[in-house]
Amino acid sequence: MRMVFCGRVNPITGSLDWIEEDENYDYHQEIARSSYADMLHDKDRNEKYYQGIRAAVKRVKERGDEAIVLDIGTGTGLLSMMAVTAGADYCYAIEVFKPMANAAEQIVKANGFGDKIKVINKHSTEVTVGPDGDMIKRANILITELFDTELIGEGALPSYEHAQHNLMQEHWEAVPHRATIYAQVVESHRLWSWNKLLPMQLDSGTIQPPPDMKSCPGAPSVCDVQLSQLKPDDFRPLSDILVVCRVDFSKQISSSTVSHIVNFTSLANGTAQVVLSWWDIDMDPEATIICSMKPSWLYPELYPVPWRDHWMQCVYFLPEETKVTQGEEVCLIAHQDDYCVWYNMTMPSAAHCHSAEIPACRCGAHIIWNRARFGELNDQSRMDKYKEALKKVLTPSSVCLCMSDGSLLPMLAHSVGASQVFTLESSSMAQQLMDKLLETNQLKETIHILQKSPDKITADDLGDRKVTALIGEPFFTTSLLPWHNLFFWYSRTALSEHLAKDCTVFPISASLNVLVVEFKDLWRIRSPCGNCEGFDVSIMDEMIKKSLDFRESQEAEPHPLWEYPCRALSDPTKLITFDFREKVPTEDIRAEGSLNLVRSGVCHGVVLWMAYELTEDISVSTGLLQVSDETGSCQWYPNRKQGVYFFSSLWNPGPTPTDSMSTVTYQLTFKPQLGDIRMSFIPKPEHSGSLNAPTDTICLH
Repeated sequence: MRMVFCGRVNPITGSLDWIEEDENYDYHQEIARSSYADMLHDKDRNEKYYQGIRAAVKRVKERGDEAIVLDIGTGTGLLSMMAVTAGADYCYAIEVFKPMANAAEQIVKANGFGDKIKVINKHSTEVTVGPDGDMIKRANILITELFDTELIGEGALPSYEHAQHNLMQEHWEAVPHRATIYAQVVESHRLWSWNKLLPMQLDSGTIQPPPDMKSCPGAPSVCDVQLSQLKPDDFRPLSDILVVCRVDFSKQISSSTVSHIVNFTSLANGTAQVVLSWWDIDMDPEATIICSMKPSWLYPELYPVPWRDHWMQCVYFLPEETKVTQGEEVCLIAHQDDYCVWYNMTMPSAAHCHSAEIPACRCGAHIIWNRARFGELNDQSRMDKYKEALKKVLTPSSVCLCMSDGSLLPMLAHSVGASQVFTLESSSMAQQLMDKLLETNQLKETIHILQKSPDKITADDLGDRKVTALIGEPFFTTSLLPWHNLFFWYSRTALSEHLAKDCTVFPISASLNVLVVEFKDLWRIRSPCGNCEGFDVSIMDEMIKKSLDFRESQEAEPHPLWEYPCRALSDPTKLITFDFREKVPTEDIRAEGSLNLVRSGVCHGVVLWMAYELTEDISVSTGLLQVSDETGSCQWYPNRKQGVYFFSSLWNPGPTPTDSMSTVTYQLTFKPQLGDIRMSFIPKPEHSGSLNAPTDTICLH
């Protein structure tokens, strides 16, 4: 095994670390953290594909033809094995990602299909046909799973277009046979707050976004979410569910840009802001086998709703808000190129004159801030807490320095009375964005922007004044896991010589909190793949287990838990506190204890998050907000991701009721020099030998 050195920026310390890794490390991690397990456990998807493949093979055989299958993006080889089992004479399974192609080859051979399935490690556009080519002859059954949440975002259309021209016979069957894209126009303050910086109310007035941010069409990328987790009052429908377009995969596909015009009658008075979208695929020409991505609230009551994380639903933000009245005729235009979809609204008379130009950010905010960050900045109740806390610690004589990326705290600090305010911005683009915000709100001469790293700040930068209030949310764009924002602590330490002796540090401290949980569905993304529709795909488990031997794979994973329901099996517990009033210590900080399990259920893992003590009596949580006393269901802060560690028992399934497991013991070590938090969680059964799962040890970096 050849080892290589990889340079990585430590998000906590800000330093560049050189780490020795196996040369295939990234491949192992991509497989381990991909959605392969989720797809393999998607019973509805797999059953529908199997039914569609059997029907397609039958149609070809009934014509008296040999069934030759082309499977593009084979992944594990599952669909190819389905095809051969259904009676296909031969299958060409194409997989461009080499580690997955190797896995598919092993899985195919292990299941006894090595003589009928050829795995080709190429992009489909590079595959050749002929006596000396990759394929001996053209195929007459085209099977693909090239879809993403947006349907076409993985390049499905160019791949289809090329394959149909170059790799298929004159007439072919396709599985899936067709796809239908649906859309619904809605008004939604919650969703719109992910797209625009909205006016923020202060005691002294209102923080207004710059004009170019108001008119900016936003980021071109789709926002994919679990729409099923939206509450009924999170949006108001302004249209019926509309059929945007249908794509027939049994006919020649074009990847050229096209616009689909859909007229509708507005259902209510309101402001059109957002388009919700999803798709169905018909596995057969008669549309008797349908796999649907529609959200749960469109299913009949008590109907079992399939859960998927590899395919979700789409949220598209319209380039501008449009007022509509009930009964008004309106036109929705869906534009589609070879990789993405975007929407416009107009009057029916102007539909054919509308430009198909793809939206792109012109203001810079959508490049710097992600959707969740917009939501956090627009969270008025959260900002009110910061404002209330700042009132307690700032005075007109305060020399205030803000340490957070793209924060509104400098303006809050000024609004509550601080007359000297500085803010550090991490990049020139962030500086330009903040400059526009300050200019719009007539604060450019009052709040001073420093585009420097904390360790480069000089006395001249601060006008030879000592900082009397160092403030932060904290939030940094480089942070992925909740504790990565401890960069604030390291920055505070680097700035020590510029802080007054009695400097107020805000927040006072941060605490790392933990909760043992049972997930409703999220556990599926890390559960074993061993057997799927009768085929052994256990090599996937071996590859994922292998990846767990590597350092970084043992981290918790960031997930937005508002989208993934779970139940609390323990009480929320504060594990370790980081005191920002002091410098980062040189010695390790250790903590140990146990988490008592207070509810029955299946232990899938633990959730970790940070809470910040702004003042002695005001705190904010970036994780758990509330636990239901009756059911244990959890409410999570929606604008930050939480850290999730899945117990390794999921690799060896079998429900483990908590009545046989009284505690989960933990040990934590914060290593300041490395910027690491190392943890171990050990489930302790009430009676020896009653726990099926292995011990779980975690190293969080």
